[in-house]
Amino acid sequence: MTTFDERKKAFEAKYQHDQELLFKIGNRRNRLLGLWAGELMGMASKDADAYAREVVISDIDKPGDDDVHDKVYADLQEKKIDLSDHRLRKMMDELLHVAHEQIMTEIKS
Repeated sequence: MTTFDERKKAFEAKYQHDQELLFKIGNRRNRLLGLWAGELMGMASKDADAYAREVVISDIDKPGDDDVHDKVYADLQEKKIDLSDHRLRKMMDELLHVAHEQIMTEIKS
């Protein structure tokens, strides 16, 4: 195998690893978002866990964060929770950082 082939293979492996990491971080953020929204809606722990799973699953519909945002925003509106679109998006950003830190800490452990 040539040096070029080895470098190509290493780059592809790193790319795959990075994509898996981004997937895990996104799923963790969505779970945390579901737990947070569940708490806002007054759900018991067990119900909030189930809702968090629904939020994670909602991300499968289309690429990007819009499907997750739309689900959580609609659910909050249905429960008459007064929360602006801006605040929800800000929370999604904050939880993305939290999820990143959690996943990276787990990897280092």
